[in-house]
Amino acid sequence: MPSLLAIESSPRGDYSISRQLTSKFIEDWKAQHAGGNVVVRDLQKTNLPFVDLPWIAGAYTPAEQHSPEMKQALAASNELIPELMAADHIVLGTSMYNFSIPAILKAYIDHIVRIGVTFTSSYEGLVKGKKLTIILASGGVYTPGSPTEGYNVAISYLKQVFGFIGITDVTVVLAGGTAAVDMGKAKLPELIGQFEPAVAEAARA
Repeated sequence: MPSLLAIESSPRGDYSISRQLTSKFIEDWKAQHAGGNVVVRDLQKTNLPFVDLPWIAGAYTPAEQHSPEMKQALAASNELIPELMAADHIVLGTSMYNFSIPAILKAYIDHIVRIGVTFTSSYEGLVKGKKLTIILASGGVYTPGSPTEGYNVAISYLKQVFGFIGITDVTVVLAGGTAAVDMGKAKLPELIGQFEPAVAEAARA
């Protein structure tokens, strides 16, 4: 049975363009994969601590030697990594913050990029055979080939870090120009409609 992991990071709730497009992706994916399993990981509802010294010490210490403090620090990582490993396809919906990603998404990534678990000491990714679709909502427009493309650090970082752990089959849906909605220059349904064909195509891949 195919499995989809949907990762949400926007704090905007029903007003979030990335969340609405991710929901559209899930709908289209389920239509293509009858009986498929969908797991939603909402980072805004997940109490993720930042990586600290006990986390780092635990990551480099055999599990049988973990102190109670190390076990507690690694608890979130031990929950998130199996969830990621179980998925055949991951859809990641996120907004762009200051040309990069939200802090909550960076915290998630820090928990899943773990030596000996998702990559080896020789830097071989261990999370293989999976597809990743990134849906990035941004106030500005960062079309490939445009003068502003280089400002989009979010996509280059996400492709690099997921590729590092072995996920190299990546599709990107850029949902740019969302600031027009905030400024009253565009209607939300109309803007979302512009990106739905790309989302549907990614869900069929």
